Amino acid sequence: MRLYLGIPVILLAVLIAASGIAALTRGWVLPTSRKHVTRPQLYGWGQLVIATALCCQAAFGLMTNDLDTRQWGTLTGSVLMVTGIGVIAVGQRTAGHRQRRSAQ
Repeated sequence: MRLYLGIPVILLAVLIAASGIAALTRGWVLPTSRKHVTRPQLYGWGQLVIATALCCQAAFGLMTNDLDTRQWGTLTGSVLMVTGIGVIAVGQRTAGHRQRRSAQ
């Protein structure tokens, strides 16, 4: 039963990592996020951290039987996930946009 959860999570992590590598090397971002991202390299690093967090949570949370290892592994994955989300947020535009004042 654990493989039914682990395999899709690992595949998702591979797709996110591929997108992060594309953002790092070429500056390419998915079209849905393109207008919000101002720093593609930083955005790519955030995606790589999130992919690492997903792999960490899948490996330790689903594949190990030792309780202490599972707890520390999933905690590490959660910290990495929050860090990756923070890095992605820094790589995106801020919500407020300044309006130009016209010269009168």
